[in-house]
Amino acid sequence: MRRMLAFAAVLYSAAALAQSSAPPPADAEKPAAEAKSAKPAKKPAAKGAIAVRLQACQDIEDGTKGRLDCYDAVIKPEPNPKAPAAKTVMQCKFTKEEDERLNCYNGFVDSMPKLPKS
Repeated sequence: MRRMLAFAAVLYSAAALAQSSAPPPADAEKPAAEAKSAKPAKKPAAKGAIAVRLQACQDIEDGTKGRLDCYDAVIKPEPNPKAPAAKTVMQCKFTKEEDERLNCYNGFVDSMPKLPKS
């Protein structure tokens, strides 16, 4: 039992040390003009943030291209004619036909619990 505890303590301290040492900034070797032109990496949006953004699309009139464009701005479409029926809102992006994709998004977003707008 003591060996397992000691082993766990060593692993925990090694993990803590690995996290505490920050890597050097990537822009340190680049000239200032080149560093400014680099695009920052996109962070994946939190699930709650996506839900709020999808629900904001509900404010646009139903059945319009504007609402579909709003949904497509949140979840980029990737049409796939062989895609199976969507089981999650994220799979709606594979629907090729615009009307079907809009109905797919509406079905999921209408059934979501209302989240507070941020």
